[in-house]
Amino acid sequence: SHIDVILPRHEQGGAFAAGGFARATGRVGVWMATSGPGATNLISGIADAYMDSVPIVVLTGQIPSSLIGKTAFQETDMIGMTLPIVKHSYLVMDAADIPATIKEAFYIANSGRPGPVVVDVPKDVQQQLVVPKYDVDISIREYYPDPKADVSEIKKVKDAIIKSKRPCIYAGGGIITGGAANELADFAHGYNLPVVTTLMGIGAFPEDDPLSLKFLGMHGTVFGNNAANECDLLLCLGARFDDRVTGPVNSFAEHSQIVHVDIDRSEINKNKRADIGIVSNVKYFLKQLNESPVRKEYKEWFSLINQWKKNFPLAYNSKECEDLLPQEVIKTVNDITNGDAIMVPSVGQHQMWTAQFFTYKHPRQLITSGGLGA
Repeated sequence: SHIDVILPRHEQGGAFAAGGFARATGRVGVWMATSGPGATNLISGIADAYMDSVPIVVLTGQIPSSLIGKTAFQETDMIGMTLPIVKHSYLVMDAADIPATIKEAFYIANSGRPGPVVVDVPKDVQQQLVVPKYDVDISIREYYPDPKADVSEIKKVKDAIIKSKRPCIYAGGGIITGGAANELADFAHGYNLPVVTTLMGIGAFPEDDPLSLKFLGMHGTVFGNNAANECDLLLCLGARFDDRVTGPVNSFAEHSQIVHVDIDRSEINKNKRADIGIVSNVKYFLKQLNESPVRKEYKEWFSLINQWKKNFPLAYNSKECEDLLPQEVIKTVNDITNGDAIMVPSVGQHQMWTAQFFTYKHPRQLITSGGLGA
């Protein structure tokens, strides 16, 4: 019944603002811009959304369809330019197609593995007079956004957990995107498994929980990295083995049996070979495992983890500096907000301090650019 249009001072600012809205709410962010330089100014925001699987619909103007391909004033091939950084794109050549196109765009952007969708509309199409038909069905060939693990796959994973002596959960942003944080908590507690997250997965599991190892990777905790590398079973859930986590991928968790669960089939075996690769909605997958959990104590494993926590804590020495240390500021913000603040850093060292020294308890508390580092 009402739409607010926010006017940024630069198109790129609007692109990132819409991405921020989508990250904070899980709903589709929308931005629009004119043709030519207006559209090209959105490129970084689109790439940022693509890298972090953020649901976005981008509406761009285009020159009249009769002039496309003639290098007319402000012509840029927005479809071609964004092809590697979108989930899907449309060039609308008939105004009558707009209702179905927009409906499909929102559906694609926010289903399966979310991502940006571009809708490019030429000027003459915008000026057409039509009687719109909004009651349209969506039928997209060969698009199956909600795969589910079968019984045999669930059993394989359960058997692997039963045989394991040093298991570790490695949870990514897919847990947050899939709304599976509660299921992850039930899984970890039901099976008594330690949890380390990626930077994008921060908040997927409460960091004040004794089973939490915070996040791993080149800026992560020593104990989190050690657990992921020295476990005998690594359960990768909604993560992609990116380089900031693994370093040299061949030596990452090289002695572990690897279970990789992801909604995007292309991620399985892309960066790291999985012993058990499962294409599935992670929330459904965890619900199935949670129906009859098998709990073990893993006393030796947790004793080793607790020793790592004791020997290699996240720490800073405030006595070395008369001024406030950045780490001290972040920890103070955590303390005075009871860990309930939403933290929005840019990218760089302060981003890592924000990830390290704030104790995140809920999904979507840390809003930051991961894959693109924008």
